[in-house]
Amino acid sequence: IGDSVSQGFMSGAVYRTDLSYPAMVADALGVGASFAVPDFGGEAGLPLNLERILRQLSHHYGQRVRWWQYPCMLLRLRSIMDRIEDYWEGRGRPRHVVVRPDEPYQNLAVYGADLVDVQVLTERTVEARLSEPPRDDLVSQLVEHDNDLAWQVVLASCGDDRSTVLDAAAAMGREGDASHGIETLVVMLGANNALGSVVSLEPRWTPDDYLDTVSLDERLGLKAAYNVWQPEHFADEWRRLIAEVREIRARHVIFATVPQVTIAPIARGVRGKVHHSSRFFPYYTRPWIPDADFDPRLDPYIDGDQALGIDSAIDAYNETIIQSVRAARSDPDDPRDWYLFDLGGLLDRLAAKRYLTDPLARPDWWTEYELPPEIAELRPPVDTRFFASGPGGRQEGGLFSLDGVHPTTIASGVVAREVIRIMDRRAGVDFAPGPDGSPRSGEVDVDFERVLRLDTLIADPPSVLASTLATLGWFDERLDWVRRIAGF
Repeated sequence: IGDSVSQGFMSGAVYRTDLSYPAMVADALGVGASFAVPDFGGEAGLPLNLERILRQLSHHYGQRVRWWQYPCMLLRLRSIMDRIEDYWEGRGRPRHVVVRPDEPYQNLAVYGADLVDVQVLTERTVEARLSEPPRDDLVSQLVEHDNDLAWQVVLASCGDDRSTVLDAAAAMGREGDASHGIETLVVMLGANNALGSVVSLEPRWTPDDYLDTVSLDERLGLKAAYNVWQPEHFADEWRRLIAEVREIRARHVIFATVPQVTIAPIARGVRGKVHHSSRFFPYYTRPWIPDADFDPRLDPYIDGDQALGIDSAIDAYNETIIQSVRAARSDPDDPRDWYLFDLGGLLDRLAAKRYLTDPLARPDWWTEYELPPEIAELRPPVDTRFFASGPGGRQEGGLFSLDGVHPTTIASGVVAREVIRIMDRRAGVDFAPGPDGSPRSGEVDVDFERVLRLDTLIADPPSVLASTLATLGWFDERLDWVRRIAGF
């Protein structure tokens, strides 16, 4: 149960759900073939696959575009987007068919999900929001209500049109192993209670009277106005989530902490650190705006104080999560085996501009994360900076996909590796035998050679227009894609 990271969203679209970190965990367990995930393959995903578009433009224009070709390239881009829009909105050609499987998907994550969504959204709710026919907008050719469409695909597996994804998990728990229900339930939520602030570069905090809106259904209708939850408001919704999770029969439950969203390279720190030992920059703006060109009078940004406020809120979110797991582990009446996955700490240990390149900013607890050899040997080294490539291949980045928010396939492999370690080393979950049927020897891990081959962004970086970074900036100026399709 989770959001875009768990669903497998990358480069602006949910597409290869079979390459999500839960699917990689299932492969390590030997149940990958039967691990049920939704299909978003039509037109290379929903809402807009930036990697696929870059490759299509590269095919037509090569590595350099002359100035007089830009109008034609824009027309071609809009033609591609029109085809995607028509497919998902059902115009002119068969629309994506919503499959209704006999059992719920085992990956019930949906991009954009927050703490309220998983407790409230049902297929009936979503279908009501999709009842009005979408417009065929000749200017803004992006899929309308794309997130509702994504929810519809997942919720269609939940059996009853009044069931939430938590209800579906509870049903699987009742039908699972007689003594424990679900073997391992992973819950990774909370990032979308703050991520929108750095994607939009306009933090909008929940108001002081937010808790006066007691009903979660009412909050569902109001929450679009906010993109950062005050810590006490997050804690209230987390408490309700924990109560629902306690109704799900599961042997092991793993909760993840929330990563610091200011590390995501969609908001790049510029103008040097605030001071020599700080982890913060005075400004955070779009990654394609060079330091020398950044003008706070003209360019979008959040400042260092706003970044500190958002980070501090996430610290408080994580304290709430940690305390809930600690309380559950010490509850003698709770039969579940609760664990904490410090996803936030994992990203901190990989943060390039924050810590890796600035030893003075590193806190006492910080150590660099040891990447698997197959990834550590890549050159240039992969890091958390915005992905950039050109005619010579990848230039920097590699852990975040082209939208600057979501992990690449290899980074999802790292997340899967850490979940596997908790299941294997701590929870004692039985993993699949070796290839010849003999018991596994040594540590269970992700097949990173396979993952690296399947990560097309790393294995075969797009080289359109000499620089992917400049091209994505050009896209954003004309399409406003960051704000509209970043999947938060």
